[in-house]
Amino acid sequence: MGVIINGKAHAKAIHEKVKTRLSIIEGAPHLAVVLVGDNPASKVYVNMKQKACEEVGIDFSLHTLPEEATQREVLTIIDRLNVSSQVTGILVQQPLPAHIDKHICLSKINPSKDVDCLQPYNIGLAMVGKGNVKPGTPAGIINLLDCEGISLEGKHIVIVGRSDIVGKPLAIMCLERNATVTICHSYTQNLEEICNTADILVVAIGKAKFITSEYIKEGAVVIDVGVNRLESGKVVGDVDFETVLDKVSYITPVPGGVGPMTVATLLENCLRAWELCHE
Repeated sequence: MGVIINGKAHAKAIHEKVKTRLSIIEGAPHLAVVLVGDNPASKVYVNMKQKACEEVGIDFSLHTLPEEATQREVLTIIDRLNVSSQVTGILVQQPLPAHIDKHICLSKINPSKDVDCLQPYNIGLAMVGKGNVKPGTPAGIINLLDCEGISLEGKHIVIVGRSDIVGKPLAIMCLERNATVTICHSYTQNLEEICNTADILVVAIGKAKFITSEYIKEGAVVIDVGVNRLESGKVVGDVDFETVLDKVSYITPVPGGVGPMTVATLLENCLRAWELCHE
């Protein structure tokens, strides 16, 4: 049976480090979250972020707009937060309603306040390993592997999913660790065959239990980024956890794996953004 990676425990250790650092500085970071619409999942994620901020001592404010809000209204809020001397971190919760261009909104954020590392300038820095903040989920994944003593050097890492939030930035971060990276997506042929070559398989496609044991090489490390709610209400990942557990060497559970580390990385980024403002 593979080792189940305890993301909650590793995230808690990061929370404590951030909390300790905040206890010895004057003032506190302030994270402002912009939420547009009534997406239930988004509300859950925002509540998680608020709870984590309050736990470590980061000030938090939520700025909401209705589903029918215009792009101009969203940009107006971002402008106001950009110039606020109180706000040191800005996060626009995704997904945004279909009529709002997320790229325009994200590009409007002051790079020094972009704690999600989704502003184009910060993405560019991250691509060359020079960013001050890290993409949340990819950094959380790398951190999990480090915490478990799993080296990336020389490994073949297959990432199923090419999103701007996970797949693409994670590929760059793995390359910086001297891994060989293959990115797969909805047009990839022979997906099962490619996944079977992975020393480390990362799955982020949003399809419940899509990856079964047939896709996994014996002894592979499996990182499940997916969060899917079944009709029963149970939350599961993109990997069929029960059927692959005996085949893997390590695996992240859903929930309790990658998710907590994403939030922990956000806290680190909030602290870093504050420190940069006060250097």
